[in-house]
Formats: sequence, structure tokens, C-alpha cells
Amino acid sequence: MAITSFIPSVWEGKLLANFHKASVADLVTTSPTRVEGNKVVFNRIGASTLKDYSGSITWDDVSTTPIELNLDQKKYFAIKVDDVDAVQAAGDVLDTVTEDEAMAAKEVMDSYVLGLYTDVHADNTIGDDTTPIALDKTNVYDYIVDLGTKLSKKKVPNSNRFVVINADVLGLLSKDDRFTSNPNVLENGVVEGQKINGMQVVVSEEIANVSGKLKIMALHKSAVGFAKQIEKTEAIRLETSFSDGVRGLFVYGAEVLRPEAMAVLTATVS
Repeated sequence: MAITSFIPSVWEGKLLANFHKASVADLVTTSPTRVEGNKVVFNRIGASTLKDYSGSITWDDVSTTPIELNLDQKKYFAIKVDDVDAVQAAGDVLDTVTEDEAMAAKEVMDSYVLGLYTDVHADNTIGDDTTPIALDKTNVYDYIVDLGTKLSKKKVPNSNRFVVINADVLGLLSKDDRFTSNPNVLENGVVEGQKINGMQVVVSEEIANVSGKLKIMALHKSAVGFAKQIEKTEAIRLETSFSDGVRGLFVYGAEVLRPEAMAVLTATVS
């Protein structure tokens, strides 16, 4: 069986498409315009000064702060198939294989991005690991409102705000009359039609839970930069079995760009 007809772009396209439609990390972060190599630079632009006009204009120099994002995280997949050509030809088989690999990558990358809660601005926290907030159906909605208030006090834009919770918290919210009693969670974690204090509610089981201390993360899309790519996808004939191998390498990275555009609640769930 020859593997000369293996088409990397078919596999890469399927993997990225499946990743995008399910990725919380893609939804709540800022992506670079283009990824080249293993480093991306975001430029944070400083604000100019608004002045009174009295007939003349003074020009300000705009300062930029470059923030480097290194794609230093690497994960690979390696699978055996009896016939690469047959897998490519059978779209349903290819979809199943790539969806499984994309979902595995999605879980790892979402966990990595949501783990950046540790870089939150010191003023934007509610509770901590020593004194977590005990959440129940009577107070969970109000505490999430408070996270949005933290963002507003830091003058974070009202659009593109998200709050990431897990299924336990969603269950508590569902018992509050201000929230829907029958939430519909889309494939990318978005709870359809549900916002709290202007923040789109997103559900992910990859949100940090450290020794029973759950993190609820509110953030603006500009708070975190995230980039990923599939660096290599290739097929080889395996020496130890009558099969072909398909392997691929994901590289990715994330960096907090605006700590003040993020707020974190540390809690336990009754």
C-alpha cells in the first residue's frame, strides 16, 4: 500500500475546523493576524491625551508596548490506520478521526489558556484559596454580577465580555429565576442567549479547580492573546505492523495582554 497520495492539507484543514468550532480558548481570546514561526508579537498601544482646543494643536507620540507570545507548548498525535488512502476517501472516517484528535487538543489548550487566571490584576479578585466563596443557588448569580462590576471599574469595554464557569455552577444558575431553567449549551461552550451583567456565559470543564477551589473567570477578549498552529502532519509506513501511521504536531502559546481586563472568583460549590 503506497502512502504517496497522503494529503497533509486535508488532515490539517479538518483538524483546525473541528478545533475552531469547539474551542473555548479561541472564543474568549485575541488571535494574531498571522502566525509565522514560533513567536508572535502583540503591540499594546498607549492612550493619547485629550486636550482643550484653543486654535492650535499639539501632537502626542503614541507609545507601543510589545508583548511577545512564544508558541512554546507542543503536543502531538500519532495514530495507526490500515490504509491512509481509504481513510482520506471515506469522509465520515476522516471526520471521526480528526474530530477525536481536535477535541483532545481543544481540552489541553483550553485548560492552558484558562489556567492564566493567576495573572489577574490584584484588584480584580473575589475570594482566594484560603477564603473561597461558598456558592449556592441563592448567591451565585450575584457574585458573577460582581465580577462584571470589577471589569467595569477598570473601564473594560462592554462588548466581547465572557464569564467562564463549569457545569456545577451552571446547575446552580439554572435554579435562579434570573437565569434560564433549561440552558442550551452550544458546541463551543456558549450558553445560548444567556448573559450576566453584559458577559456571555460560557461553560467549560477545563476551568481551573485546585484542591476543590473552583475558579470562575470573567474576561474581555483582549485580556489574553492565544495562537496555535499545526506545525507538521505526515504519514509514514510503520515497520512494526502492517499499517500506516499518521502523526501531527500542534504548537501553541498564550499570554495575558491586559491583566485588568480579567476578574477571577475563587469558590466552592455546595
